[in-house]
Amino acid sequence: MKEAGYRILAAFIFFTRLPFWRIANVPKEYYKRVVPLWSMTGWLTGGIMAGAFCVASSFLPISISIIIAIISRLLITGALHEDGYADFCDGFGGGVSRERILEIMKDSHIGSYGVIGLIVYYILIFSLISSLPETVIPYALIMADTYSKFLCSHIVNFLPYARKENEAKSKVIYNRMSTHDIVTSAFFGLLPILIYMYKVHSYLLIIPMIVPMLSVMFLFKMMHDKIKGYTGDCCGAAFIISETFFYIALTAIYQEAF
Repeated sequence: MKEAGYRILAAFIFFTRLPFWRIANVPKEYYKRVVPLWSMTGWLTGGIMAGAFCVASSFLPISISIIIAIISRLLITGALHEDGYADFCDGFGGGVSRERILEIMKDSHIGSYGVIGLIVYYILIFSLISSLPETVIPYALIMADTYSKFLCSHIVNFLPYARKENEAKSKVIYNRMSTHDIVTSAFFGLLPILIYMYKVHSYLLIIPMIVPMLSVMFLFKMMHDKIKGYTGDCCGAAFIISETFFYIALTAIYQEAF
């Protein structure tokens, strides 16, 4: 029980800026095992986004409420995933060789590719969420967050770490997931979608599950071809891109079928 508690704490400490570190001093080795619980943290971050949207939409326009929901996750995570995505865009956009890509991604300064990537991401996310029915948005915020984190957690199973441990920004290299870890990640990542699928009685929600899965598979292949592995920035980028494709597929369904 103590080990499970440490793992959960490590995941919340690593993936959020909330002061979970005050609860206990978590040994370093537990941070190597946070990836299987990444989708679990999506219940917190996605849930807060949904809550922020519901509260704000009770007295503010929907567009402003969506912006508030997006900002709430930025504050909770410290823009952890967005920072990785921007570095990924800079590295893969401006680098030619493996060494140059890794060098650019390690630079903390944002470049033109990173800026453009973030602008495109936020325009897409805002536009796509705005296109959904108001009653669907809270569910979508949770589903997109948890499911995308579940998909991207498999990066540790398919790719090796591209740097040495002492070169990692977080000084941590994640462990590969065991069968139990995969089941745990799947439970937290898939449950919101399965619940909503039961609520609306539509199997069309399989499409928003397949589309981001294909995008993640493509990303993993590109990472393998370009840098022979992954970095922490690649994890953040995979989440952001997977989440975007989830919203694209979900919006397309609601535009055409509902």
